[in-house]
Amino acid sequence: MGRVPPWVVTLPPGMAGKALALERSTAGVWEPSQSVISAQPCVCGLTGPPRVSTNVRIDPNSLSFNMWKEIPVPFYLSVYFFDVVNPNEILKGEKPQVRERGPYVYREFRHKKNITFNDNDTVSFLEHRSFQFQPDKSRGSESDYIVIPNILVLAASFMMEHRPMSLKLIMTLAFSALGQRAFMNRTVGEIMWGYEDPLMNLINKYLPGVFPFKDKFGLFAEMNDSDSGVFTVFTGVKDFSRIHLVDKWNGLSKVNFWHSDQCNMINGTSGQMWAPFMTPESSLEFYSPEACRSMKLIYQKPGVFGGIPTYRFVAPKTLFANGSMYPPNEGFCPCLDSGIQNVSTCRFAPHTPLRLPTSLARPCLASTWMAGPCLLLAQSVARLCPAPRPCLVIVAGAPLFLSHPHFYNADPVLAEAVLGLHPNEEEHALFLDIHPVTGIPMNCSVKLQLSLYMKAIRGIGQTGKIEPVVLPLMWFGESGAMEGETLSTFYTQLVLLPNVLQYAQYVLLALGCVLLLAPVIYQVRSQEKCYLFWSSSKKGSKDKEAAQAYSESLMTPDPKGTVLQEARL
Repeated sequence: MGRVPPWVVTLPPGMAGKALALERSTAGVWEPSQSVISAQPCVCGLTGPPRVSTNVRIDPNSLSFNMWKEIPVPFYLSVYFFDVVNPNEILKGEKPQVRERGPYVYREFRHKKNITFNDNDTVSFLEHRSFQFQPDKSRGSESDYIVIPNILVLAASFMMEHRPMSLKLIMTLAFSALGQRAFMNRTVGEIMWGYEDPLMNLINKYLPGVFPFKDKFGLFAEMNDSDSGVFTVFTGVKDFSRIHLVDKWNGLSKVNFWHSDQCNMINGTSGQMWAPFMTPESSLEFYSPEACRSMKLIYQKPGVFGGIPTYRFVAPKTLFANGSMYPPNEGFCPCLDSGIQNVSTCRFAPHTPLRLPTSLARPCLASTWMAGPCLLLAQSVARLCPAPRPCLVIVAGAPLFLSHPHFYNADPVLAEAVLGLHPNEEEHALFLDIHPVTGIPMNCSVKLQLSLYMKAIRGIGQTGKIEPVVLPLMWFGESGAMEGETLSTFYTQLVLLPNVLQYAQYVLLALGCVLLLAPVIYQVRSQEKCYLFWSSSKKGSKDKEAAQAYSESLMTPDPKGTVLQEARL
């Protein structure tokens, strides 16, 4: 082809080599591109369903097992007492007036023990709990005195309402001899953890087993340094759809405290963790040994706790509604006003029920089942009472009721009957904030109130002229929230890392696209060698003809390339 004219400039030979090298390495470029794309499911899997399912199940090899075994979140029990301002006036028939005292705060320590894995994909355990007073978080001390109703006196009087007058007179004399009155002035520590009472000692001596309290009487005496029974729950290892659901409690598939099979059912979890992947249509069900029943919370709204997205679940207005307002609750309490639930048969039932003549028991009328001298075991009412034979009764059943604090969400007549109550959602509603992906609670506050139904009993002087009323004794809130290192770890694992990985997917996808297009571009360019030529003047035709001839020669197919451009000065 001859000598290359001096005005023709070729690109450096190395460019062709690089283009060829790039072309030859095209397969190598595809490999990392394919790896980037195939890696995306793995990135998603770090926070996707397979990984969550593995980590939240109850398995010693799962990441959440130690958290399930030893709850890392500090729990606190905050107790508020209703100090009775006018006890003497109440005995004269006036409306009760109370003053809220507290909070008296206790640190609650929990840990699971006797953990036993069963063959049917369940695990059984006891959860031990103890309480320690926290003066720095409390408004008052355990030595503060509180005036509250004397539960033993008023409950015993209530149970004697339909007994012969002679028995009532004997009881009145016994109360007087023992110095018992309708109201008492006790310290916070005594009310919580127990005090010795001569009346209880007398009953335990002559009627052993009637009271569930052996040595001291206290509202929380049986809860400290104890457990709430044996829970058997599904681990989710074999059947993930049943994870954390309660199989049995104390060996029972259902309880026997209430009037209907539906109310006696044990539904939901043990109240600490729930199944993951929640939606606004989800609900939280759990069995509460303290309330002796299953409860259901409903979705309210989304939120954020410590930077972690949450769903808030709250109690529906029907939780403590009576049967008239909400028929499914008929089995819990078919009487009195809506918004309270009788817990006498489960919380203060005797260890040894007594058999008394049916003539001494009150008429078994469903509409007045709380108005008699004794409380019948729920499962025995229909079976035993109609027959003229001994009837199984609970002599120690105090008419105690559970509700929201200050009768929040209850019939307004309950709060109106007592001066000093101010129900409101902000202070008295219970809630749980749950991370919906894992089902782990981030922040919770469960608030309940304990009240006593009391009235004047004719023939028992200690009850005076008390008007029938459900008088609040105390309300308490169990609360726990992730904080410190635990919250930071969860934020990193549940929010920060997933977000980084999510954005990393897009970055890697974009990089993969670039790497996919790069070999195509270089492959095209590697087949073209660019020559740039020009002439500095318009000389004779010989120069022009030579340039044209050389240009045409370059336009012919040649592995060395083609001319892309001609430039003249």
